[in-house]
Amino acid sequence: MKLKFISLLTVSLITSSSCRKNSSFIPDIPVQLVLNTLNPEYQNLNGIGGWSYVEGGSRGIIVFRSDFNEFKAYDRHCSYEPENSCGQVSVSDNNLFAKDSCCNSQFQLIDGLPLDGPATRGLQQYNTSFDGNIIQVWN
Repeated sequence: MKLKFISLLTVSLITSSSCRKNSSFIPDIPVQLVLNTLNPEYQNLNGIGGWSYVEGGSRGIIVFRSDFNEFKAYDRHCSYEPENSCGQVSVSDNNLFAKDSCCNSQFQLIDGLPLDGPATRGLQQYNTSFDGNIIQVWN
């Protein structure tokens, strides 16, 4: 009985560690940003549906205004094969989604979820708060 338990435990540990080795992830880089919407650099964020690129995160951040009082912030690091150095999403010309030109995955700006392409995981999202002028972005 003891031998069966040890064998089962060993198999479980090997399986779980091999899954971790094969799983891809986006690096967890501390983010703490303060953006003033009165700053001309962020004037695009004053209208619903507006967006702006900001430095930070793994490969930059997209800040998107989803409604009057709410902002979304996504890492530009594509969630499909994140170890691929060319995977960086950019906002489409029609401002409706973000697209990675490397794998052609598309992500909705409203929630960061995949819309098209091989990606099955959404973009890494950061916390946001808004006080009427100041947007804070953090993880």
